[in-house]
Amino acid sequence: MAEGPCPAYRVSAIVAAMTSTAPHDGIVDLLGVVAYLELMAFSQLAADAGMAPTQPERATVAKLAVAQFGHYETIVRRLESLGADPETAMAPFVAAIDEFHRRTRPRDWFEGLVKAYVGDGVAQDFYTEVARFVDPQTRDVVVEVMSNTVHAEVVIPTVREAISADPALGGRLALWGRRLVGEMLTEAQRIGVEREGLTSLLVGGVDGVGADLAEFGRMLARITDEHTRRMERLGLSA
Repeated sequence: MAEGPCPAYRVSAIVAAMTSTAPHDGIVDLLGVVAYLELMAFSQLAADAGMAPTQPERATVAKLAVAQFGHYETIVRRLESLGADPETAMAPFVAAIDEFHRRTRPRDWFEGLVKAYVGDGVAQDFYTEVARFVDPQTRDVVVEVMSNTVHAEVVIPTVREAISADPALGGRLALWGRRLVGEMLTEAQRIGVEREGLTSLLVGGVDGVGADLAEFGRMLARITDEHTRRMERLGLSA
């Protein structure tokens, strides 16, 4: 299980690791990680559909999976418009994201729903924040993809109804949600430190205006606050 969502030394490492990598490399890195996140979200939701207890729920989650694949295709088109090879752009993130999904494999239908809403939500928030430091066209693409989700419409009523019928389930899912946010933020911060392109983008932006240590703290606080709100919408304690 991951530690707390915002270790100070990880934030410091991101700010301290400024490099001379061109901002364009950071943009390709950002699009590459988002593309692979969306591809894996599609794969995970398709698997979750198989755990659905009823045919209508299976169809609904399958529809969500199709939407995630559409997001992936949108990011791929943006990469290609920049002259980048999508497979090459995604390659540096495959192992880390696959490992995250291996560590957080849902045990049942309800854990899968919470992961789709909470885990993917943290990723959406983090990379939407990063997109503040890229060119407007890329920012618009990332924000559109990251915000265009209908998970809430499916997950919230289903989970709230289930925990109303079985309060013990609520306790288990609350612990699961805490684990997801810790794992997701730890992984996102690790990627930010290890990829020089992303580090350069975060610190320098595309026009030399990036984020300082104080702004990183505020950014992670915003992400954590939104996670708390998501958990509350589910009827779970954060």
